[in-house]
Amino acid sequence: MNSVPAIVETVNISREVAWLPWAVQYFFLVGLALGGVFLSLPSTLLDRADWRRAGRMALFAMVTCAIVAPVALLADLHQPGRFWHFYTSFTPWSWMSWGSLLLPAFVGSTVLLFWLALRPTLPRWAALGDGDLSWLIKPASALAAVLALFIALYSGAEVMVVRSRPLWNTPFLPTMFLFTGLAGAAGLALIFNRVLAGYEVQAECKLMRAAAVFSALVLVNGGLWLASGLMGWSDPAARALASMVGETSWMVLAAWAVATALILLVLGWVAPRGWGWVLGLVALHSAWMFRWSLFIGGQELPKTGAGQYAYHMPLGSEGLMGIIGTFGLWLALAILLSSLPSRDRRTTSTTPTASTAHNPAE
Repeated sequence: MNSVPAIVETVNISREVAWLPWAVQYFFLVGLALGGVFLSLPSTLLDRADWRRAGRMALFAMVTCAIVAPVALLADLHQPGRFWHFYTSFTPWSWMSWGSLLLPAFVGSTVLLFWLALRPTLPRWAALGDGDLSWLIKPASALAAVLALFIALYSGAEVMVVRSRPLWNTPFLPTMFLFTGLAGAAGLALIFNRVLAGYEVQAECKLMRAAAVFSALVLVNGGLWLASGLMGWSDPAARALASMVGETSWMVLAAWAVATALILLVLGWVAPRGWGWVLGLVALHSAWMFRWSLFIGGQELPKTGAGQYAYHMPLGSEGLMGIIGTFGLWLALAILLSSLPSRDRRTTSTTPTASTAHNPAE
């Protein structure tokens, strides 16, 4: 019997991106929120006086980002009512199902920690409870830190398990989310230290040094992922690198990512004062661009075939306006919380100076 050779042809099908810029906004904001939790621990958990101002700025970054992040996540579900199915049909083997439980608990813990830490400086908040509640700050900060670790694990794992995307399917992803989130949170705290009343040089130095350390961890983590692909230790990393060969945009993006991390490392360690504005903005840019490149760029790499899918960001709510709207919501919340009248503002009539705070951030 003669055998007829079979020809199998694989046709590359271009697909629309499934994870929209809303997802980028969520992972960016939740990364800043958990980073803010860890940056506040020297002040709230260890009670270090030299970290008080830096810790307060980290708390502002933590609570504003934690409250807005779920809004972006709900928008990315396309039909926000879908979140209810996570609770009516809980799936123990799904990271998203666990996230539906962890995320509300994490947001609640950040609000509780923020309230306890700033309660003594806010007259109206101080009236919401009898007696001294300062003994609750350490347990609340420990709870927020534990939940932040779970959020870092969940947010990284739910993307890492997608085997069809070689750029995502790597064990280095959760740690990269964590390190870039920490660096971004330090950058946001630096901006708050400059914007809110009571600018403190010591706080800027500590936050810049922290950003330098986190940037070093980002470079090490990225280097390990690159080595795993080049040396053949990780098949997904090798396939991701192979799909980027000859693509100028990816080469430019990689060079820019390394350059921003080096800027944070060098400035934060060599010149840890006077560069708060620059380093803060660079840190935020770096954290956001990493997530944009990962989610949007990762979906541009084809699952089969060659070449890349083209993505053009729409101007409507699923694109540019969605990004602007999320930022506007966060900005409104930040202005609201930073404008709360403090006890000092009600009891003193002196002119505020760079070393005197008349703000709940103080």
